[in-house]
Amino acid sequence: MNRKRVIILLIVVAIGFCGLFFYFSNDKAEYVPYKEFYGYVEKGDVASAQIGENEVWFYLKGEETKYRTDNPELNTFKEFLLLNEVEVKAEEGVDEILVSITDIIFNVLFFGIIIFALYKLRGFISTFKVIRHNKTRFSDVAGMHELKKEMMQAVDILKHPEEYAAKGIRQLNGIMLEGNPGNGKTLFARALAGEADVNFIATKATDFQSAIMSIGPGKIKALFRKARANKPCIIFIDEFDGIGEKRNYSGTGIDKENNRLITAMLNELDGFTRQSGVMVIAATNNYKALDEALVRAGRFDKKYTVPYPDFNTRLELIDIYTKNKKIGADLSIKDLSASFEGLSCSQIETLLNEAAMVASGDGRVEIKESDIIAAVRRTSNVSLPKGVIKKA
Repeated sequence: MNRKRVIILLIVVAIGFCGLFFYFSNDKAEYVPYKEFYGYVEKGDVASAQIGENEVWFYLKGEETKYRTDNPELNTFKEFLLLNEVEVKAEEGVDEILVSITDIIFNVLFFGIIIFALYKLRGFISTFKVIRHNKTRFSDVAGMHELKKEMMQAVDILKHPEEYAAKGIRQLNGIMLEGNPGNGKTLFARALAGEADVNFIATKATDFQSAIMSIGPGKIKALFRKARANKPCIIFIDEFDGIGEKRNYSGTGIDKENNRLITAMLNELDGFTRQSGVMVIAATNNYKALDEALVRAGRFDKKYTVPYPDFNTRLELIDIYTKNKKIGADLSIKDLSASFEGLSCSQIETLLNEAAMVASGDGRVEIKESDIIAAVRRTSNVSLPKGVIKKA
């Protein structure tokens, strides 16, 4: 529901509230002096009466006209009416009706907030997409050969826990990937799940943050519950420092909510020491900011640094990112790799894509040296400090 609809709904509620107020407060009954009313009662001519705070409304037998008179405010008044066979109605006055309406509105808003929170939580749970047939492979990831080898062994333990348990080897509960952004941490985790043919759930720290207290820890529990229901499964949490920062016990409400997130994560990670089939891979750009209790051995058993790509890795990246592109004869792949020193994987991919766009704009298919230089000019935060290709 957008802001415009909310404003319209509030205006309608306000108009309805005012309408009810004026409806109940606008009394159209015909006034009769109390002495005359008293005589009607004694004669038995009054069919029914409603006693209000300051007035009494009544109907005469055989008539549909509504009358009103003053309330004598006597303790014996109601008894007097009943003894004269007057039907006394126990209807609420205007103030009581308005109070009831206010209570109804408050209850609707209160329970509406609760239902909305549950709906948002349910909506988040439904967004936990379990990727069952992941097509990403290690061939899509350049370099990191030693890391690939170690991680494949970790996943083999995940898939065959009984065999390794017989050897006294338990599975890794968590693996931490650290390094500068754009160097393939997310892609590596996805490729690992695809290479090992296990289920994969990808999330990020912002998925667990909520304006409503305690919703975040509930999301964490729901995530791990879903992973256990689909094991063997790898959970990947990107930007992990967004929920795993060191706890501050004397901070604001935000700090306290962050503490609850960490506590919920600790409980789930500790649970993996008793259950097999689920492994957590977390990625962070700021490992030092993480809570010590969260990253200790037994929770995150291994930590790997994903560096900027080296020369050979950059050669692989160029080959991967130009699979459907054509490099011109004036460009040396080795010189291009040397020129890309210091760039992240994502920067190299962006630069080559931009160069292909420049070439296409000129009606060409082949990427020339001039296209690379133009792409550098058009791409922010990218420079080529070394090699034949230089930023003009």
